[in-house]
Amino acid sequence: MAGIPQHTSPPSPDTPDDLTLWYDAPATDWESQALPIGNGALGAMVFGGTRTERLQFNEKTLWSGGPGSRQGYDFGNWVTPRPDALARVRRRLDRDTRMAPEEVASELGRPKSGFGAYQPFGDLWLDLAHDGAAGGYRRELRLREAVARVRYTVDGVRHAREYLAVHPSGVIAGRISADRAGAVSFTLRVSSPHPGARVGVVGGRLTLRGALADNGLRYEAQVQVVAEGGTRTDGDGLVTVTGADSVFLVVSAGTDYAPTYPAYRGDDPHATVTAAVDRAVAQGYDALRHAHQDDYRALFDRVRLDLGQRTPSVPTDRLLAGYTGGPGADDRALEALLFAYGRYLLIASSRPGSLPANLQGVWNDSTGPPWSCDYHTNINLQMNYWPAEVTNLAEAARPYDDFVTALVAPGEVTAREMFGAGGWVVHNETNPYGFTGVHDWATAFWFPEAAAWLTRQLYEHYLFSGDLGYLRETAYPVMKGAARFWLDTLHTDPRDGSLVVSPSYSPEHGDFSAGASMSQQIVWDLLTNVAEAAAALNVDAGFRTRVREALDRLDPGLRVGSWGQLQEWKADWDDPGNTHRHVSHLYALHPGHQVTAESREGEAARVALTARGDGGTGWSKAWKIGFWARLLDGDHAHTMLREQLRHSTLDNLWDTHPPFQIDGNFGATAGIAEMLVQSRPGEIHVLPALPSAWRTGSVRGLRARGDVTVDAAWRDGAAERITVRVGRTGRIRLRSAAVAAGGRVLGERGDDVGARRCGHTLAWDAAAGAAYTVVTGLGSRQSAEGGSA
Repeated sequence: MAGIPQHTSPPSPDTPDDLTLWYDAPATDWESQALPIGNGALGAMVFGGTRTERLQFNEKTLWSGGPGSRQGYDFGNWVTPRPDALARVRRRLDRDTRMAPEEVASELGRPKSGFGAYQPFGDLWLDLAHDGAAGGYRRELRLREAVARVRYTVDGVRHAREYLAVHPSGVIAGRISADRAGAVSFTLRVSSPHPGARVGVVGGRLTLRGALADNGLRYEAQVQVVAEGGTRTDGDGLVTVTGADSVFLVVSAGTDYAPTYPAYRGDDPHATVTAAVDRAVAQGYDALRHAHQDDYRALFDRVRLDLGQRTPSVPTDRLLAGYTGGPGADDRALEALLFAYGRYLLIASSRPGSLPANLQGVWNDSTGPPWSCDYHTNINLQMNYWPAEVTNLAEAARPYDDFVTALVAPGEVTAREMFGAGGWVVHNETNPYGFTGVHDWATAFWFPEAAAWLTRQLYEHYLFSGDLGYLRETAYPVMKGAARFWLDTLHTDPRDGSLVVSPSYSPEHGDFSAGASMSQQIVWDLLTNVAEAAAALNVDAGFRTRVREALDRLDPGLRVGSWGQLQEWKADWDDPGNTHRHVSHLYALHPGHQVTAESREGEAARVALTARGDGGTGWSKAWKIGFWARLLDGDHAHTMLREQLRHSTLDNLWDTHPPFQIDGNFGATAGIAEMLVQSRPGEIHVLPALPSAWRTGSVRGLRARGDVTVDAAWRDGAAERITVRVGRTGRIRLRSAAVAAGGRVLGERGDDVGARRCGHTLAWDAAAGAAYTVVTGLGSRQSAEGGSA
């Protein structure tokens, strides 16, 4: 990938670092205080106790429910055929225009059976042998290294623990040490919340094994203890270390889950887990740590944001408590830290070879987690991946691609059995077992637009990368299947003859209707994208014709209502006093590109968004950062970031709904990126929504559509220098305040490339692999406003 910077050596453990979460006391609460590490498939939460250390751990495929569940499982499809149910609802909506959610759920819903929930794997406990009072305590998570550390002193001995989740090796590793020889002593034990789990110990290796009572899913975890010096003793479910100089721990876990419809079962995990632990132990801790750093920093170091912050002198919880969003360097430090944390969490919870990040990434400590810790597809799963492309982490989205592709097979059954349609569909939420049907929670069960929305991320990877092979082999087949469903399912609205989604529901409030704005905007987006993709691949001419004919008749879902708002429904039912957290009818503004800030619909979106207010849950505030950034209002985008940090962020900087949902972290990181770089095919807008609070700063490594990497530096609110590195030959159109003030485009040798000015853009023909710099005299003496080209 173009423009990947080389990473530098990590700072020493005692060097202050502005991208570190740190605390002066152990964690006592899993949700708000413990610190997360992860390698995509495995995750752990570090508590950092001084007498007993707790490491709560997860493996992302440990799920109840699905095939084999004692509750029964039918992928959410209707148990008995109801061929007239959908037709009855459509006829009613044709006549009455609206129905209460409970009425529709009684016709089209069904009780959820065997859906299951993401499960915690267990807890590792280290009962430490030192009993004195601990001083000089520090618990930290270093984002530049993806390393969690605990340090403190007892009776003059400095104790240290370090933990990392290593993706190349598929393990979590730890080192326990002290600055005095023979001072490391503890007993290791493991606990499981699952009845019937068995624990055994042989040769310093503790094995936890069992099968979930609900579905028989087999699971196994192994922990190897390697002591340097001292003695190691195996006990009944325990490993005791006495008088060691240091100890090396290796943890791996797995299940017999496999992402293959319809059985979703594979091999017993024992051999795979054993091999992972054996290889890691043979490598040794130093080699594992080196491999971890090379792997992680190759991703994390691609992007760096400088908002003029300084390294905070207070623990992160106090930094958060004192945050106001004002001009201070500590507030900039927290904002830059939150941005980096979102990128860290995506790397930690979504790597190739694992399931995608769920509602809590990869971390969960409850057998009955909120919303099953599942994959909600009416925004939450999609939001998890908003930062992937723009913050230069495209590889982290490959689990998402695999997951969406795996939904096609069960989704084709649901499309056929529930709608009599071709293609594939999924509704409001899903699980790793191909749940593509419905349940009966009246205000959150019906959302067949989800499949169409899920395909946007796949198409975005093509737009960012220009990779025709990916478009042909991965994205387009999934997009085409989703489009086939809608070509078969769209309904002619008797009110005006347009094609509409019926029934449709604007998540997660109001009545059912035909042609709700979000439904129409999502289907418009899908059909537009699939037509463009087919043209780029030069395939399916007949199918393209069908798509374009449908687009010609499709209601686009963009209406300006009686008080100047972008309507949420086809009829003007909007209440200016409605402050619901979902702002679904602005999909066309973000993440879609159907509405621009300068258009009449853009102004109507502004009116609607203003009416909704600045409140809401954590993920809702994160979405609003993106909305205001797309409206080119950096100060209001910053207001939403401030609201999220002040009212919807926990001490460990996890986003809270409440409770904890990780999508708000990802949405905030993506929103900050949107404030700095926006792009659409054919145009890159640099610093489009720079807030007044960020007077001076720089960013490097953000990505723009068209295979372009962007760096920018600004002073006194105006761009000083912009650098673009291009991966593909083509025309670049760059928009920014610097351009408006008279910027010049210089090639790699410093030569002026003679870019042509068009309004407030510069356009030039770029060569693959080249870097171009836009320089300007803007700074403390000048300012400029960007405008439309």
